Order: sequence, then C-alpha cells, then structure tokens
Amino acid sequence: MIDSRNYTKEYTKDFVSYWDDLIGWEGREKGENGFFQRLLTAHDARSVLDCACGTGFHSVTLARDGFDVTASDGSANMLAQTLENAEDHGVKLANAEVADWLHLHETFGPASFDALVCLGNAFTHLFDHELRREALRSMYSVVKPGGLIFIDHRNYDRMLGDGFSTKHEYYYTGKGIDARPVELHRTLAHFEYTFPDGERFHLKLYPLKQGYMRHLMEETGFHDILTYGDFERPFDENEVDFIQQVAVRPMSDDRTLHPEKIAAKGRGNGSGNGANGHG
Repeated sequence: MIDSRNYTKEYTKDFVSYWDDLIGWEGREKGENGFFQRLLTAHDARSVLDCACGTGFHSVTLARDGFDVTASDGSANMLAQTLENAEDHGVKLANAEVADWLHLHETFGPASFDALVCLGNAFTHLFDHELRREALRSMYSVVKPGGLIFIDHRNYDRMLGDGFSTKHEYYYTGKGIDARPVELHRTLAHFEYTFPDGERFHLKLYPLKQGYMRHLMEETGFHDILTYGDFERPFDENEVDFIQQVAVRPMSDDRTLHPEKIAAKGRGNGSGNGANGHG
C-alpha cells in the first residue's frame, strides 16, 4: 500500500510553483460560478476551515467574498504559497496553519467552524480505509453542530468503468496543461501533469467511488448528504468530471465524537499518518 503521506514528497517546491498555472484561477472561478458561496450563505455559515487549501484558490476567494477563512494544508510548501497568494490579492485570512487531517481537533479545537471544505480531489491522497475514517472523524469534530462539510473528488466511477476523459472546464483550467492518469486501476490513479514548458510532475491518488465516500460520511455521523456532479443536481454520472459531496453535522445526535476518543483510536491503530493535498 502507498503511504498516505507520500504527497509530502510529491508536492515539491517546483511542483507547487506550477500549481496556480494548473488550476487557472479565472477559469476555475467561472466554472464554479459561486457554488460554494451560495451554499455557505444559505446555511448562514461564516467561519470556514479550508483544510486542503493548496495554493489558496478557495481560501482567497471565500475570504474575498466575506467569509472568515482559516487555511490549512499538510504541505508546508502549499501553505506558504497560499499566504503569498492571499497577500497578492489583498485578502486577509483569519488564520493559517500546517495541519494534519487526523489532528484538526487538536490544532483548531472542537466545534470551531461553521463549515469545512476539503476540495481539489484532496481526500484521494489517503490510501488506507481506517485513515479515511479517522480523518472524517476529526473533520466532524471541528465543525459546529448544524455545520456543513464539502468534499469533492474526480468521477472515479466513470474513469474506472469507461476510461479517462475530461472537459477541463471546472477544475484544471490552465492553458496548454494536461493532467491524465498514466496508470489507473481499482486501487491507484497515478496522474501525470504536463506543462507547456515540458515540465512533468506526478501524483499517486486513490480512486474513491462516490457511493463509498458517501458511506464513509454517513458512518461518521454526517446527515443530509447531497451529491452534485460538476456543481449541478441532477446530473448524468457518465458525463461529469467531478463529484461534490455536501453534508451536515446534526444539531444533536448520539454519535458525538469527542476529540480524546479520536486521538485514542488513532494511537490504537498504530498510525500517525494523515494527508492533505490535491490532485
């Protein structure tokens, strides 16, 4: 099994320096068309943890639009670029921390945010089932009762069933840039990113199916899970490139996850690995 912290080696300073070119901020913002802002506003969410901030596209745009945003990432290189981008855009973040998903409750405290976003296909950096469960428990813990969680991922169901294709309309919109798998099977999506100057970088990701991801979120205790395809409902599963899963932490339930229990369980399975990243 691939180490779930492999991303810390993959996100070199060189790769991070190309990441904004890959994202294509203007194209990304046009494709999303205010999707996250509308849902956050509809649920009266103000404080937001962007727990896989990458180079800061969502942290910066949400903060620009009036939300109190805390940016975090497991990659120090990514977070450094987020801070630089925030400064360049004249945006002030509420906080910024390098943070492991398994320890969000320790870094930020329980019930600290109205919403949490984990975007950019980031959750697919986790290759271990138990680590995915632990990460979601920690995410659950830092969201206030009644708060929202957003997780997105590629449409791996279609990729595994029909092969890879992409419209490059929503996520990786940079000009002249190609992102495609060089190896794809049930337990691995090995992507290669090629840039106009010939540079090539690689990420190894786990191909999460949407039904499995939904099950993990339900098991954690999230309710009212809605699944979108390329920011739309309803959608054709054979046509969309990305899946967005949106869920609510209940106002009250019998599955409250106490931080000390999360930490104890994490120690018990002998793993201290979490991940933040993007693919």
